[in-house]
Amino acid sequence: MEREPEPIIDDDVTPDMLDRAARARLRTLTKSNSDHVASHLVMAGRLVDIDPERAYEHARTAVRSAGRVDVVREALALTAYATGRYAEALREVRTVRRLSGIDAHPAIEADCERGLGRPERALSVVAEAKGRTLPVAEAVELTLVESGARADLGEHEAALLVVERLLAAVKDAEPKRRLQLVRADRLETLGRHEEAAAVREAAGEFQPQDEDLVVVDLLEEDDEEDDAATGAAPVSEDVTAVEGAEPEPEPEPEPEPELQAQPESEPEREPEPEPAPVDTAPEATPEGATADEPAQVQLDLFADTEEERW
Repeated sequence: MEREPEPIIDDDVTPDMLDRAARARLRTLTKSNSDHVASHLVMAGRLVDIDPERAYEHARTAVRSAGRVDVVREALALTAYATGRYAEALREVRTVRRLSGIDAHPAIEADCERGLGRPERALSVVAEAKGRTLPVAEAVELTLVESGARADLGEHEAALLVVERLLAAVKDAEPKRRLQLVRADRLETLGRHEEAAAVREAAGEFQPQDEDLVVVDLLEEDDEEDDAATGAAPVSEDVTAVEGAEPEPEPEPEPEPELQAQPESEPEREPEPEPAPVDTAPEATPEGATADEPAQVQLDLFADTEEERW
C-alpha cells in the first residue's frame, strides 16, 4: 500500500518554533524524527484557523511518526474538530486523556457529542467537568455547549438560563460578547424579539471592528484656477499640449513676452505716439481659448466591507 504524500512545510518553519513544553514531550523520539514531527506540529498550529484541512493533514502526518505522544494526538484532535470530523476528534480527545492523565478539552468532547447528535451525552460531559474548579474561559466554553445541547433538546428556557447565570461572573469583553450573542439567539427562539435585538446591539454585533477610512487625494485645482485668472496658460491638461503641437507655428508665442512687458511700459504712456505694439492683444486669445475650462478629476472611492457557532 502506497504511503500518501506528506504535506509541504513552509520554508520559514523550523522545529525550534514549537512551544518548549510541547517540544519536551518529543524527547522520546530520535533527533531527526523529533524535528520532523515538530515541523508538522508548527504547521498544524499555524493553519488551523485559516486552512483547517491542511492543518489536519499536517497533524495526521505527525501522528504517523509519533502516534504515542500526547501532544501529537492532541493536535490531531483539535484539527479534526476544526474540520467537523467529530467522531475522530472525540476519539482523539479521549486518547489524549488516556496518554496524559489530564482532561484538557471537556468542552470539545461535549461539543463533539452534540455534533454526533447526542445532546444528552454532551450534558453528561459538561456536568462532570463542572464538578471541578474551572478557569473562567473554560467555564464559558462549557456553558455555551450546555446551552446548545439544551436547545437541541427543545429546553429553550433552560438554555437561556444557563447563559444568564454565568454572565455576571464574566468580565472579559470577548467571552462576555459571545455569551450575549448566544443569549440573544435563545431570546429569539422564545419569541422575545425586541429583547434579542437590544442584546445584540449592546453586544456590538452590528458594529464593524474597524471603521473604513477613505483617503482622498485632491489635485491642486485652486492653483490652476488662479493661473487661469491671471492669464497664464494652464499646463495641467494634455489636450492643450496636443492641439498646440499639430501646427508648428508656435514660434509666434514669442511676442508674448512683449505682451507681459507692455503692462510695465503702460505707465510710461505719457507720450502717446506709440500705439503700434497694441497688435499683440489678438495673439493672446487663440492660445488661452482651449484652456478656459479647468481640469476635472474623477475620484473612485472604494470602501471595504465573523460569528461563533455553537
